[in-house]
Amino acid sequence: EPYRMFTSRAEFRLSLRADNADQRLTPMGLDIGCVSEGRKKMFSDKMEKIESGREALGNIQISANEASKAGIKISADGAKRDGMALLAFADVAFADIVGLRPELGVIDPSIQLQLKRDALYAQYIARQAKDVESLRRDEAHAIPLDFEYSALKGLSSELQQKLSRVRPETLGQAGRIEGMTPAALTLILAKLRQNERKQA
Repeated sequence: EPYRMFTSRAEFRLSLRADNADQRLTPMGLDIGCVSEGRKKMFSDKMEKIESGREALGNIQISANEASKAGIKISADGAKRDGMALLAFADVAFADIVGLRPELGVIDPSIQLQLKRDALYAQYIARQAKDVESLRRDEAHAIPLDFEYSALKGLSSELQQKLSRVRPETLGQAGRIEGMTPAALTLILAKLRQNERKQA
C-alpha cells in the first residue's frame, strides 16, 4: 500500500536496503519478463560471486587469539568464528579477514562490500524474522476492548490514537492498521501477556 512505500513505514525495513535492491527485485523482474538478457547475465554472475564468497567465508575458522594477533578485537570466549561472523562486527573490515586468509583477496571489491553489509545486518534480520514468525502465531490473540494503548511506552502517539479509535479485537486486526510495525505489535503482545500473568 502507498503508506508503506516509505522505508521508515515498512514492516521489514531491515531487508529493504538500497544495497540489496537488485537482489530483491531482479528475480521479480525475471518472472514477469522485463529484464534483458544482458542484465540477467550480470545479475546471475553477481549472485554466483556473492554465494561463492559467502561459502568461502563460512569455510574458515578463526580463533579469538588468532584474530587478536591481527588486531581484531573480539571476545576471548574460546569460540572459533567463521568469516561472516567476524564481518558482523562493525569495526572489522574485509581487509582484516584477508590479512588472516590472503586467499580471500581474490574476491571482487564490490562483492566484499556486499558481503560486509550482509554480515552486519544478518543478526538483526534473523531477530526480525523470529519476531515476525512469533507474531504470525499470535494473530488470533485477543485484545480486551478496554486495553490502554496510551499507557504503552515506546508506542508512537500516532499509533496510540489509531488503536484507541479502531479498537482491534485481535493482534491480527491490529497488524492491519495503517502504519503498524512488527515492533509495535511485539510491544502490544508483551503488554497483553504481562496483564494476563497478573490476572492469573
